Amino acid sequence: MTFDPNEYPLLPPELAAIMVDVPPMPPVTADNVRAIREHARVASARQPRSEVHRVEDRTLPGPDGAIPVRVYAPSPAPSLPVLVFGHGGGWSICDIDTHDALCREIARRAEVLVVSVDYRLAPENPYPAGLEDFYAAASWVVEHAADIGADPARVAVGGDSAGANLATVTCLLARDRGGPTFRHQMLAYPGLDAVSERAGWTEMAHAPMVSARTGRSMWAAYAAGHDPRDPYLSPLHASDLSGLPPAIIVAPGYDHGRDDFAAYATALENAGVDVDFRPYPGMVHGFLSYFAAVPACSRALDEVCAALRKGLADA
Repeated sequence: MTFDPNEYPLLPPELAAIMVDVPPMPPVTADNVRAIREHARVASARQPRSEVHRVEDRTLPGPDGAIPVRVYAPSPAPSLPVLVFGHGGGWSICDIDTHDALCREIARRAEVLVVSVDYRLAPENPYPAGLEDFYAAASWVVEHAADIGADPARVAVGGDSAGANLATVTCLLARDRGGPTFRHQMLAYPGLDAVSERAGWTEMAHAPMVSARTGRSMWAAYAAGHDPRDPYLSPLHASDLSGLPPAIIVAPGYDHGRDDFAAYATALENAGVDVDFRPYPGMVHGFLSYFAAVPACSRALDEVCAALRKGLADA
């Protein structure tokens, strides 16, 4: 469908102008996924990249081989708080390069060390490969924080879209496996329910950036025949969300996941988890990545980073 800005009156004008020129992402298949990945790399290469004190590529031990990560240190200060970050892309596209600019901004604005995880992608490596990579990387950061200049008592997990799904499920796994303790979770438009029938999936089915049809194809590529109601796939189907770390949830209104975000915030609150729910009615899926071109997106990123910085402050 052709994007019509009149259907989205709350969109900031700068973002509406961008959406006119951004073609909708097609449904992901094994045949086209490599082309979609290349398009994402080319588009992301145009983003400006802020200078930070230190950027380091390294590998961490994983469940099935080494996991590439990129570490962003905003300053030379020791024992920095840290965010283990999972990039978006429907578990099937994007990587640490496509999200390099955003991770630099988060490191700089939140004053946290960011560890961006290049987890394995579907459909070549479906569930639970990417999840186990992210969990292993987050666990390593807690156990070896001093090696990268981080404070093991102030480790958050987070990400955008599919990466936010991996982050919140990692919190479930850490609780259930008796694993590491995370201080906070930062969830920007997370994937939460592979079989959601909430209203947003119909009312925002053709929203900019990622349509409901494309979203379903990404879930299918990732799940690859596993039960889509498995809570380690779809955390909104977890019977128990208690004992999870406080959460920031970033919720754009022009997004088919709109009502899933709100439902997860309510479910966490009902389980006794502190939630900082941040609705952005006029924004689209992926909007934080437009910080350089859209002032309203930059202000939102400032707000989210301030909340993360507060959540990771010394007790």
